[in-house]
Amino acid sequence: MPLLNYTTKVDVYTTLGAIQGQLVRPGARKIMQEYDSAGRITALAFQVDTPMGTRGIRLPANVEAVHAVLTRQKVKCDRAQAERVAWRIVKDWVEAQMAILESEMVQMDEIFLPYMIDGKGQTLFQAYRNNQLLLSGEAAP
Repeated sequence: MPLLNYTTKVDVYTTLGAIQGQLVRPGARKIMQEYDSAGRITALAFQVDTPMGTRGIRLPANVEAVHAVLTRQKVKCDRAQAERVAWRIVKDWVEAQMAILESEMVQMDEIFLPYMIDGKGQTLFQAYRNNQLLLSGEAAP
């Protein structure tokens, strides 16, 4: 079965608008779009107020990974299609997370914890991956 949204025709900027709308309702502020040197969007960055203060979040879309998966799945796909698919997947994920938030099962900062950025622009997940954030003890069963 091909990747979710592999046939989407929705342009990236329509999808980004939908994502931004989903984020603003529960309190995202100062939403920015980050671009690479070729002018292609790579991430949405935004701020949220948390019990620990205002936090920055960077929500990326890994278009190259999506393109590689679609290619392995033998889906005819150029980079533009991979970009549309990647952002639609992010939109669906954000939409599902906002439903969980609305149900009061989680808090906004809990949802986006891996994507929170430090003063150097590094996400919490990147710090963990680079062994700059170590979890002690054994994993619970």
